[in-house]
Amino acid sequence: MTDFSDIITSHDTYVKNVPHDVFRDLRANQPVAWTTETEGRGFWSLTKYDDILFASRHSEVFSSRMGIRMEDMDAEETEARRTMMEMDSSEHTKLRRIVARPFTPRAVASYEEAVRDLARDVLLSLDGESEFDFVKLIARELPMRMLGRLLGLPDDDLDWLVSRGDALIGNSDPDFTDYVVDQTDTSEYRLLPFRSPVAIELFEYAQIALDQRRLSPTPDVLSALLEPNAEGETLDDLTLKNFFALMVAAGNDTTRYTMAAGARVFAEVPGLFSSLPAMDAPAMKSLVDEVLRWSSTTMHFRRTAVEDIELRGQHIAKGDKVVLWYISGNFDEEHFADPYTFNAQRSPNDHISFGLHSAHLCLGAHLARLELRVMFEEMAKVWSSIELTKEPERFRSNFISGMKTMPVRVTWR
Repeated sequence: MTDFSDIITSHDTYVKNVPHDVFRDLRANQPVAWTTETEGRGFWSLTKYDDILFASRHSEVFSSRMGIRMEDMDAEETEARRTMMEMDSSEHTKLRRIVARPFTPRAVASYEEAVRDLARDVLLSLDGESEFDFVKLIARELPMRMLGRLLGLPDDDLDWLVSRGDALIGNSDPDFTDYVVDQTDTSEYRLLPFRSPVAIELFEYAQIALDQRRLSPTPDVLSALLEPNAEGETLDDLTLKNFFALMVAAGNDTTRYTMAAGARVFAEVPGLFSSLPAMDAPAMKSLVDEVLRWSSTTMHFRRTAVEDIELRGQHIAKGDKVVLWYISGNFDEEHFADPYTFNAQRSPNDHISFGLHSAHLCLGAHLARLELRVMFEEMAKVWSSIELTKEPERFRSNFISGMKTMPVRVTWR
């Protein structure tokens, strides 16, 4: 096969589309493939479902502690930017127990009424408008407003906060930041999340919000994070601010791009959108799972080998970077029948979006599922059809797969 490294590592590749043909060739011919980097020491690409699942489940061999992005980071950078995602085993479990309380299935189930009210407000705010940008006016709005509810933040601050989160997770797209990682020298900000000066603004905002809650606790996630655990331990301010920045960025963007992907499917698969009102709970769950597999919004995470290991005949040495390509594993022909066809009734559908089947299951997975399901249900109540009016514009990123604009035309009931 032709050299693939520049294709799958280039941010520009994904502006056109996900290179599924390259990943298909890798799965067939080089499932554990050494991948060179223009800047960086290179890494192993895992593209088969079973290998990705194996690496995800064995943190004693494939560690998150040295970073989850492709980039090389020294010990100082890694420590300064550490979140729960860059932790293993007991350290990860300990922090997760503290921060997970507002995101358990039981807690999330109690949010449904609030999510549904917000979804209705978002849709009705269009006031019968038939043509608009779905990403900007629908997919961005619901997660943003729910995030504000959870964090107890003023509505007037939300647009600014989400724009700051966009600049973080969109650090490879010039539409979102002036500090594009592969086009600008960002070494000055290497100790900040995503090597972005925007993190300073988010840290300052988070510090004020945390200090306010220390003086006067409020019924929200931030106040809950300040409470000591069963052992009387509390989180330090850097950990809290890194977690806040992560929630503002990942908590909005990944759900936004997945929701937009679902709407695009509704526009392109005949009869699917009109079938939504008749779907029962299991059918709707199946639909959401297929949207999650199909979109694979978080395309990869990286691990680092902490010991030598042989995988499919390749010697992975201790210290080597290993990238788990979920965007490939979710389309593995050996695991998913006819993977390039959207199948709303796909069963089983044990996709690996959200880091499912591993200790690093996305903290917001249950909330994201709820937001997707409720928005799809509410869309079907007020619209009878949805179609694209222009080709969507894709996000420039080898990390997050998504559409940053998607002009649509809808027919109101």
